[in-house]
Amino acid sequence: MTDVPYDRENFCYRHPDRQSFILCQRCGRTICASCQTQAAVGVHCPECVKEARQNAPKRPPVNIRAARALRSNSDRPIATYALIAICVVVYALQFFSGGLVTAYIALRPALLELLPWGPVTALFAHGSLIHLGLNMFSLFVLGRILEPALGRARYLALFFIAGLGGSAAVTLLAFDGSTVGASGSIFGMLAALVVIQRGIGGDVRQLLVILGINLAIGLVISGVSWQAHVGGIVAGAAVGLIITRTRAIRQQRLQAVLLIGLAAALIAIIAIRVAL
Repeated sequence: MTDVPYDRENFCYRHPDRQSFILCQRCGRTICASCQTQAAVGVHCPECVKEARQNAPKRPPVNIRAARALRSNSDRPIATYALIAICVVVYALQFFSGGLVTAYIALRPALLELLPWGPVTALFAHGSLIHLGLNMFSLFVLGRILEPALGRARYLALFFIAGLGGSAAVTLLAFDGSTVGASGSIFGMLAALVVIQRGIGGDVRQLLVILGINLAIGLVISGVSWQAHVGGIVAGAAVGLIITRTRAIRQQRLQAVLLIGLAAALIAIIAIRVAL
């Protein structure tokens, strides 16, 4: 994939080759994961940290060590690793329970009044070892791109909102069925990446080809919940659009409101369909 960074505001001011949507809380400059220092609110760039240290009294060494530890871990996709670990543990529970756990946490729209947690818990369950492996590999690849660029909070919001989009589509289009898997979230992450790349002037043709091929495979192969894929794409694209249009510091509250509103709308769609 070839990126054409027409909008330099979406790239780290110290590392022009690194795309990021994270801003310094003090000066508003775009900074990549390697340039972030965790602050009480948000993150700060190296220059702002240096200025603050020059103007502030000496801090205890323990605080300095803690800040450095947070900075050294900021570029690691910890949330991605955590999601993968949860999925692996859940699959182990599914396997050793003989299907009992699967029946309890799968998305079954017709039984949502009894098992209302299904739209979320189903994201961490999988139907087979191959299903788990393919999804976790995709999550690992996409997570290493999106988590450092978006920040962990936005990244996790994307994962869960895209998953809710997939669950909403299954509830609307396959009410009597049952589904498990993180595919809706993964398709949503890929769709968000397309929207974000397009928003900064990047070449998204290869991403669209990958998205189209995987969507077509889900439509052709029996037993695959294409509804979750489509719903995840729509919700993920919406999250990507919100993030690209509300990235300024002054718009952070608006961004949070829009993301929460989108999640609430998806939950409302599921609830209304169940109530009909």
